[in-house]
Amino acid sequence: MDAFTAGLLHRIRTTQSDLTHARETGDDFLADVEQAELDDLHRLAAEHGVEVGATRA
Repeated sequence: MDAFTAGLLHRIRTTQSDLTHARETGDDFLADVEQAELDDLHRLAAEHGVEVGATRA
C-alpha cells in the first residue's frame, strides 16, 4: 500500500470516528461538517481507485 492510499484510508477512519462522536454528543453542525468531509474523502478515493470497503459509513 502506498503512502497516498494509507493516508487517505487513515483520514477516512479518523473522520468517521469524529462523525460518530459528533452525532453521539448531539453536535449537529459538527456532524454536518464531518459528513461533508467524509463524502469528499470517499469521492477522492473513488477517483483514485482506492477501495474503501469496511470504512464506509
